Amino acid sequence: MRLILGSGSPRRKELLAQIGVVPDAILPPDIDETPRRGEHPRSYCARLAREKAIAVEAGPDDIVLAADTTVALGRRILGKPADAGEAAAFLTALGGRRHQVITAIAVRRGAQIWTRESESAVKMKRLSDLELNAYLASGEWQGKAGGYGIQGAAGAFIPWISGSFTGIVGLPLAETASLLQAAGHPLWRQA
Repeated sequence: MRLILGSGSPRRKELLAQIGVVPDAILPPDIDETPRRGEHPRSYCARLAREKAIAVEAGPDDIVLAADTTVALGRRILGKPADAGEAAAFLTALGGRRHQVITAIAVRRGAQIWTRESESAVKMKRLSDLELNAYLASGEWQGKAGGYGIQGAAGAFIPWISGSFTGIVGLPLAETASLLQAAGHPLWRQA
């Protein structure tokens, strides 16, 4: 039995290590992440995690762990910004408001799939032009839903959260541990 992480995110690999889980392989799937017309953020996120888990090639006894994180402002899905201009638009829209960060997890072993979602509320302060431009220049926004990562410099912009910090980072550990155990994967094993 191998554990395959269906994600290229270094943050997810680091979070797994916190619970003693080291993937045997890292195989990020290549799927279309375009939201469907009228799709709500939570169902979009759950669909992507499931599709990623299914897309990873694995043996019948292998366990595949896949996840997707989405930032939602109301019903609007803020994915990974295409460029600095879109990142600026996302960060400006989020400033001074609460938004939701949804991370869906899918664990597959053979034909069986277990899924969970974690939803957290986050408040971001309004950014000054100096803060916004410095953050954009850092490049930290690249590859991050909503254009920010709470575990980096943007943590200084977040005065309040309600929910799972690890879920906001990209892999809610309580839910992930539960799904891995359901699939028969031990936690806390030595690398």
